[in-house]
Order: sequence, then structure tokens, then C-alpha cells
Amino acid sequence: MKTRSPRVLHIDLETYSPIDLGKSSVYNYCEDAGFQILLLAFAYNDDPVQVIEMPTRKTMPAKVLRDILDPEVMKVAHNASFERICLSHAFGDGKNHNYLDPKAWYCTMIHACELGLPASLKHCAEAIGCELAKDSAGTLLINYFSKPCKPTKANGGRTRNMPEDDPEKWGRFVFYNKRDVEVEQEIYNKLRRYPMPEEEWMRYCIDQRINDTGVRLEMTMIKNLTEKYPLMVKEMKEECEKITGGINLNSIIQLKEWIYQETGMQIESLNKPTIKELLKGELPEDVRRVLELRLESGSSSIKKYIAMTKCVSDDGRVRGCFRFFGGRTGRWAGRLVQFQNMPSKLAFYDFDPARQCVLNNDFDMLTLLYGSITEAAKTLIRTVIVPEEGHKLIVADYSAIEARVIAWLADEGWRMKAFADGKDIYCASASQMFGVPVEKHGVNSHLRKQGKVAELALGYQGGIGALIAFGADKMGLNETEMKEIVRKWRGASPHICKLWRSIESGFKRCLNGEAVNLRHGIRFIRRPGYVFIQLPSGRCMAYWMPTLKDDKISYAKHTGTKMSRVDTFGGKLTENIVQAIARDCLAVALERVTKRTDFRIIAHVHDEIICEVPADRAEESLQILEDLMAEPIDWAPGLILTADGFVSDYYKKD
Repeated sequence: MKTRSPRVLHIDLETYSPIDLGKSSVYNYCEDAGFQILLLAFAYNDDPVQVIEMPTRKTMPAKVLRDILDPEVMKVAHNASFERICLSHAFGDGKNHNYLDPKAWYCTMIHACELGLPASLKHCAEAIGCELAKDSAGTLLINYFSKPCKPTKANGGRTRNMPEDDPEKWGRFVFYNKRDVEVEQEIYNKLRRYPMPEEEWMRYCIDQRINDTGVRLEMTMIKNLTEKYPLMVKEMKEECEKITGGINLNSIIQLKEWIYQETGMQIESLNKPTIKELLKGELPEDVRRVLELRLESGSSSIKKYIAMTKCVSDDGRVRGCFRFFGGRTGRWAGRLVQFQNMPSKLAFYDFDPARQCVLNNDFDMLTLLYGSITEAAKTLIRTVIVPEEGHKLIVADYSAIEARVIAWLADEGWRMKAFADGKDIYCASASQMFGVPVEKHGVNSHLRKQGKVAELALGYQGGIGALIAFGADKMGLNETEMKEIVRKWRGASPHICKLWRSIESGFKRCLNGEAVNLRHGIRFIRRPGYVFIQLPSGRCMAYWMPTLKDDKISYAKHTGTKMSRVDTFGGKLTENIVQAIARDCLAVALERVTKRTDFRIIAHVHDEIICEVPADRAEESLQILEDLMAEPIDWAPGLILTADGFVSDYYKKD
């Protein structure tokens, strides 16, 4: 995407819809019959900003409309997906889910995130020292004109505020819209000093098309579960009152007092971790049951189904599930369905009977088979994602991609050989640590658990604390044994330990003005306000306002409305680099699938790709997907990748 187009059209919209954008996607926000563009501010290049007041003008200037629809004219906006989808509905074919081509759009928000800057227009402008400031009164004006209002006697019972209801406010709203484009113009010009690679803008276009496609939901399951939930909560409250003599299940103070009377235990909290810990011990049956009710009634699992109903489009698909450059490493962030935040520990793996119970609205059978409706709902959350009629889902993920990347990056020979030979990395690690053969279901198999926890916890300079975080203490290991595991793992992986030191040293040397090049194309580059770590792909990770104080590295990060400094070190920087390389591997795979197949990519999660394909060629399509993901990458010679997958009638954890 060329950011120096001879003709660039800057755009910012103010809109109205009865749909709450905070709880839905821009796609179904625009689908509502009440959706309307109120203001359209625009400017060509650095020209003065003009504002079109749509409620009074009704029509667009022909030139502006032509350029909005022209794929050869670059449109620029902050959070460009919002403007693109809104304009698709207002002037294109959005109602049929055909959206304006993202290749003609440049997003200053995405560019800001790539540079480690705040995503919001206001905070980004402040961070980079824009001369103009975003109008802080905007939120009040948006609440007044862009959202429904409560009917009152004072406002004549109206449910929406129009320009004529407060001309003075409307005038300020027009100024606010104009100022946003002026601020965005300045951000655009400043960010162009550090352009994003063309490959990344191509990936942004792929990301937008995946978002435009969306994921199809099994709405019968969602409807049955969400209708059952309030009845279930009512039953649980009634059962609690019956057991406790009238105590409300939501009354923490009363429940704690009742538990004290029943057991003599003084409980500080009734949050989920505390209840789970209490349920592991000996308890009177009534107390156990009340705690189970409290845990189940507070479960977020069915609330996730309720959230899905608020963001589904009229064709049963949820669109806009991914945000490009959702983190420093370039990974995508999840929205709405939240693929990146689905449960990893499941109550069962035999999904078909449970799904059938929900589809048949047979919750008695579901309870009989699985014990808890909320636990079953939590386990089934992935399975509401289904393909179109006559299609199957093919799902493939990389095998141990971070372990492969760090082994390649560090040139840790025995690890590379283990991957080349198709060995289990946990067994190979345990064998290297303890100097004995280890087989998953054979000789010294008991050592595999220690190899696994070591691999998960120690690759990024972790120690005993990291082992505990990954459950080493629950395996029965004491502190002395954990210290020994750390020592043995580091002794078995000297090149990885050297990599931590090299990366930390490289960052520090770069801060002191030295150009630093490491193996596999890792480079440290100093620029005003930044240290960039160039990755093997050529893409850079940005560390904004880095400093070296008392031999410790820190950089600036904006979270919410606050600026803070983040300390970092060799292991953490290594983790950033490894995850960024793994992300780039996934991005390459998404490009290959897009360019070389007709598969419909509906989703992806860190190291996994999910596609919709015709049912009669699902198996061969899966093989193609696995091969494309495992194909060597030009910028990573010697990196061994493999992918495994499955064909299914619904999404699931394999």
C-alpha cells in the first residue's frame, strides 16, 4: 500500500445507529435500518478540511463520492475499517455483504500500533507531539447526536436528537468532525517518516477480507443456551434460598456469614479461584452445594453466547473478529467471538452428544451426561462456529512453532535435529537434560512431564517462578528440584542462553549508538525516539522512547489513558522476537492460502488457520493447507515447520 499516492483522500465520519457499537461490530451497526451518516469530513492531501452535513445536504459531491468508490484513490482514516464499512453501506453494496476494497484504504491507527504508539486518535496525537489536539468535548457530542436518547417530558418524548434540537451543539459537532481530520492529517504526515513495509499493508488487506467474510454461527445452539440461562439462574437462586433459609445467592456478605456458621471458616473472598480451592477440601454437603451454585451462576460461559447474539449479522455470520497489529509483536488481537481467549481446559472431548442435547433443547439429558450446563456450555463454545451448507471446516495448526523458531534462531543443534527427525520435543528435552533416553509411552516416560514443564517455562530466561506458573509445584516438585531443572535445562540449551545475552547486549549497544547485526537477519536500529528490532522477514518491531538506566532497559508504553515505562531484558526481548517471527510465519501462510487456493479463510488463532471449503473436497483441501503452512520460507532458511489438522462439521479443539 503506497502511502505517497499523488491523490490521498482523508476521511472521518460521524454516524447514528440504535446499535451499541461497544457491544457489536461495525458490520451489524451499519445493518440496522436506523443507521445514518451524519457528518463526513474530508480533505485531499494537505488541503483544508471540508464537512458535509448529511441530514441537510442529503447528497454527496459527485467528485468525493466517485473517489470514495474508486479503488485507485487512496482513502486515509484513523481506524479505517469503520469508515470503509459505513461507506460500503451508505454508497456501496454493504447490505449484501460486499464491501469496499481494503486495498484502497490506509489506516493511521494500524500504522501507529505498528510503531508502538497509542491506538486512539487523541492519545496518538499527544504521544507524537501533534500541534493540533483532538477536541475533548467529542464524547459528549457523540452521546447526544450519535446514540438514541431517553424520551422525557422535557425533550417532547423524542428518542433521537437532531441538529435542529440544539443548533449550537450541532455546530460544535461539525467542528469536532473537522478537527479529527486535521489531527489525522498531521498524524499521517508524521508516521510516514517510518513507513510500514508494503508486505504488511498487503497482509492488512487480507486481514480485512477475513473480517469481511466472518464466521458462521449455529444460531439454534446459541438461542437455546441463552434462553435457558435466566431460567437456570432463577432455579439456582431458589435452591440456594432453600438450603440457606432465604439467603440470596448474590449476597456475598450473607453467604460468608452462613458459611462461617456452618463450618467455622472465615472466608475473605467468594471469587472463582477461592471457591475452586474450597471445593477441593472436606465440606458439609449443603455448603459444598451452595458453593457449586455460586460458581455456576457466576460463570461467564453462557454470557459469551449472549454477547455473540449482539454482534451477529443478518446472514448468521459474525464479522470483524480480528484486529490487525493487536500487540507489539504484530500478532492479531481478538474481538467479539474472541478466538484467542477460548478455554484450553475442557470438561470433555466427545462433542457430538453434547451438541445434540443443546440443539434438541434437552438440558435434562445434558445435565445427566455432563453434570453442569455451564461447564458443558464452556466446553462447547468453539463448536457453535460452523461452515456454510454443503461445506466443511478445515483446521490446521503449526506444531510447536515457538520451540522451532527459538531453536532455529539460537542454532541449538540437537533441537533442530529432534524436529527434523519428527521427535517429541518434551521427550528430547528431558533426554538432553537427564542424559537418558526418554520415550512418551516407554522408557523413562515419567521424565517427560519435567521436560514439558521446562520447555514451557524456561525458554525465555524463566526460573523457579516460571516453573511454578506452569504448574511444577502441582507436579510435586520442591524448590530444590526446580532449581535443578532450571540448571539442567540451561545446561542442555547453551545456545538459547547465549541468544538471551546477545539480544540484551545488542539492544544496549544500539542504545549507545552502535549498529548491531545478529544471526538470521536480526538487526538493532536506532532512530529518533526508537529502537527498532528488524526481524528475518524484514519487518521491524518498534520500542518507543527506550532508555538505559543503571544497565536496565525500559521503553514507553501507552495503556488506556496512561503512559508508563516497561522494563525489559534479554529473555523477554527474545520472547518478543520469537513470537513476532511465529506471527510472520502465519502471515506468510495466510498469503499463500489467499493467493494459491480458493479456500475461504474465516479465522486464525496465533498458529492455526480455519477455512471453509466444499465438503466433497475437504480432505484434499486439508492436505493442501498443511503443505502450504509447512512449505519453507525464503527469509528463514533451515527453519523446519510442520502443520497438522482435521476436517470437521464445526470448530473444535482437537
